[in-house]
Amino acid sequence: MDTKKFVLSKSKDIASWYNDIVLKAELADYAPVKGCMVIRPYGYAIWEAIQIYLDQLIKNKGVKNAYFPMFIPEDFLNKEKEHVKGFSPELAVVTHGGGQKLKEKLILRPTSETVMYYMYQKWTNSWRQLPILINQWCNVVRWEKRTYMFLRTTEFLWQEGHCAHLTHPESMDQVLWALDAYQKTYNNLLALYGIAGVKSESEKFAGAGKSYTFEILMPNGKALQACTSHDLGQNFAKAFDWTVADKDGKNTYPWQNSWGLSTRSIGGLIMVQSDDDGLILPPNVAPIQVIIVPIPGQKLDSYLKNITDKLVGLRYLIDQDENETAGFKFNKWEIKGVPIRLEIGQKEANQNQVTLYRRDTKQKQTVSLDNLSSEIEKILKDIQTNLFEKHKKFTQDNTHTVDSYDQFKKIMSTTKGFISAFWCQDPTCEAQIKADTKATTRCLPIDAKKENGVCVHCGKTASHRWLFGQSY
Repeated sequence: MDTKKFVLSKSKDIASWYNDIVLKAELADYAPVKGCMVIRPYGYAIWEAIQIYLDQLIKNKGVKNAYFPMFIPEDFLNKEKEHVKGFSPELAVVTHGGGQKLKEKLILRPTSETVMYYMYQKWTNSWRQLPILINQWCNVVRWEKRTYMFLRTTEFLWQEGHCAHLTHPESMDQVLWALDAYQKTYNNLLALYGIAGVKSESEKFAGAGKSYTFEILMPNGKALQACTSHDLGQNFAKAFDWTVADKDGKNTYPWQNSWGLSTRSIGGLIMVQSDDDGLILPPNVAPIQVIIVPIPGQKLDSYLKNITDKLVGLRYLIDQDENETAGFKFNKWEIKGVPIRLEIGQKEANQNQVTLYRRDTKQKQTVSLDNLSSEIEKILKDIQTNLFEKHKKFTQDNTHTVDSYDQFKKIMSTTKGFISAFWCQDPTCEAQIKADTKATTRCLPIDAKKENGVCVHCGKTASHRWLFGQSY
């Protein structure tokens, strides 16, 4: 493992710094296929922690996991015109199989609405078989032109929930529940603050009636769309001519929703929760919460046993590699972002204590063995809270309320960040703002109040302040 300092600092070249973090913390590596990555065990352990947390929320809602094929008949995508138009530039298409040209092209799934709803239609004919509550954990393929490990890759991992209901209110309850589950995952697990809201018409998911998002501000002032939850209305049911008999015996189209969170979440985590020395992992998601580093060459086995007895219930590891110096190990685990490091030598053993280093503040303290368990528990909670509050403050400090278009353009050409500004909701106006500033409407915040205002760009009447930002 290369434990040299990173080539450039986070503030000087965030792109090079980010790639160095991913590689040197052994989270992922470049795959031999352009635009793809290999997720290494340490990085995959973070994804597993996200899966475990979110999967429990999903199951608590009564949604069950299933699996559907990654090959989708081309004809399926063509059934919903807006859907196929939105995904056409990103499709990977299989034309040959078994050494022969296929009679019908197959699409490597960019998302699974069409194949799943085909099966839902096959399984149902009555309102009594609703709701259908299904989620799948899988990979998807979207042929990206510019890739960025975790943040934007040709193949990525995610979960996609797809539910069908008898009524629109029931479906909307599911849409907003999913958005809330994602917000809890980011807040409570990854210690990331963000803004939940609804997308504009031009930014919504292809085929949706409305799309909801959770937007997270990155250190360089750009926005990351961290997840989405979509009200699909009856669009896909109509495309597949899928009806069920309602309570009065009349045929009706089910109301549907879909929602997803991907390995992009790890990219956001890396971007925000790291510094020039490497990762800083929130304890709730860290594969290793406590790393124990005994000084090489010293006989400390019995004392180490006394220490590990105090760490029951925690994810810990003892680094006893005799081929590495203590300093090398300190640097290695700092890069990997382990929240707490315990340094153990003969001096600590003789005094019945440990030297404790916390990754977020880089502070060291001496802790007696008797108090070790309670002190670590307290510090882990403090690190989790500290990282969240730090990102919350950063986001709030870099969210600008703007009424002047000149000020809007100045911010987007310098510090960036979120801009809260009145917008008339005219797509033409939205397109011109993007052309001028590279900023897009990120969302209308869920808690946005109706006001009397004028559009920041065109001066037309506007009733809400939308959130704008440059995005990944």
